[in-house]
Amino acid sequence: MTRFSWGVATDVGRVRQANEDAVLADDGVFAVADGMGGHRGGEIASQLAVDTLRDAFTVASTDALVESVQDANDALFDRAGEDPDLQGMGTTLCAMALVDGDGRDLIGVVNVGDSRLYLLKDGELRQITEDHSLVATLERQGRLTRAEAAVHPQRNILTRALGIDSTVMVDSWEVLPFAGDRYLICSDGLFNELDDARIAATLRKLADPGEAARELVRIAVETGGRDNVTCVVVDVVDDDRDPAAAAAAADAADADDDDAADRLSDPADRTDPPPVPPAPVPIGGPVRHQRSFTWRVALFALIVLVIAGAAVGAIYFAGTNTFYVGFSGEQVAIYRGRPGGVLWIQPTIAEVTTITRADVPSARVSELEKGKDEASIDDAHNYVNRLQDQIEQLRPSTTTTTAPPTTSTTATAATQAAPDESTP
Repeated sequence: MTRFSWGVATDVGRVRQANEDAVLADDGVFAVADGMGGHRGGEIASQLAVDTLRDAFTVASTDALVESVQDANDALFDRAGEDPDLQGMGTTLCAMALVDGDGRDLIGVVNVGDSRLYLLKDGELRQITEDHSLVATLERQGRLTRAEAAVHPQRNILTRALGIDSTVMVDSWEVLPFAGDRYLICSDGLFNELDDARIAATLRKLADPGEAARELVRIAVETGGRDNVTCVVVDVVDDDRDPAAAAAAADAADADDDDAADRLSDPADRTDPPPVPPAPVPIGGPVRHQRSFTWRVALFALIVLVIAGAAVGAIYFAGTNTFYVGFSGEQVAIYRGRPGGVLWIQPTIAEVTTITRADVPSARVSELEKGKDEASIDDAHNYVNRLQDQIEQLRPSTTTTTAPPTTSTTATAATQAAPDESTP
C-alpha cells in the first residue's frame, strides 16, 4: 500500500487583506484552491471547492476525482446564482489523490486554473500540470518566453476556472508513485515570487515536508508577498511494489530501454526529457472545451480562403479564358481552354477551320497534336492565318504560256486605166 507524509503552509502575504486560498490535506487526497471574486467571493469559492471535493471523492479512481471537481464547479455555480453578491466568484483547483489503477496504486491528478503540481524526482523539479492562463497560452504558442511570462502584467488572467460557467473542462493525469518522490501543490502566490531553481533547492534542502512547506511560504512572503501563498508538500514514503519490481523499473529507465520503461513506469517518472502533460481528458458529465477559435485562427482561416480563392480563380481563368489550336478529328480547330483541360475544366471548341490534317505541313502536325497555346482568340486567328499562308506557299505552282496567233495579210491592188475622157 502506498503511504504518504505531508506538510501544509499558507499565508495571507503582505498585500492582501484576506486569504482567499484554501487547502485540503487528508490521507490520500490533497488540494489547493485559489479563489477570486469580490465581497468575500474568493474565500467562499475556494473553501466550497475543497469541501465539495473532499465530500464527493468517495471512490478511489481518477474518474471519480474528475467528477468530484465537476461537482465542485456545480456547487460554486449554483451558489453564485443564489446570491447576487457572489456573482462572478470562481477558483482554481489543483489536486492529487491515491487511486486504484487496475489493481495497482496510482496518483490521480486533476487541475483547473493556474495552481500547480510539481514533482521533485531524483533532485530534479518539473511541473506536471498545465496552467490555464493567458500568459501560459502565449508561452505555449511561442509568443512569450518563460522568463517573459513570469513577469507579464497579465499573468493573473485565467482562461479556465471553477464556478464561472455551468460546465468545466478538467485536466487529468495518472502518475505511478515511487518511494522518494516529492510532490508540491501550490497557488500562484508561490511560483510568482520564486523561480523553479529556488523552489527545487528548498525542497531538496529540507527533508521534513512540513518544514519544506513552511520555508517555501516564508521565502515567498519575504521576497514580495504580493498574493496569498499556499503550498502542500507530499512525500511518497512507500509504494505498493516489491523491491525487485522497483529495481527492475529503475534498471529499465537507466538502460534507456523504452519498451521496458513503458511497461514498468509512468511517463511522469522519466527525468530526461521532462514529460509533456497529456491532452485534457474529460471524464463523465458535461465538459466545456476551451475556445480555440481566436482572432489569430480567424486570420489564418481568412488567409487560407483568400489563397484558395485565388487558386480557384487562376484555374478557372486558365480553363476558360485561354485558347489553343489543335485537331478536331481531321480538321484544324480553335479551342477555348488548355490542352488536356485544367482539373475539372475541359476545353471546348470555339471554331472549326477549313484546314484539314492533310493540308498541314508535316513540321506542324506534332505541334497541333499537342495543342498550340495562344493567349487570346485573336492570337489563335493569327496563328491559323499564318498556317494557311504556309500551306499556300508550299503548294506546287503551275505556269502556262500562250502565244497569240500571228496573222499575215497581203493586199494586192489592181490598177485599171480609166478611159481618157479626153480621148476621142
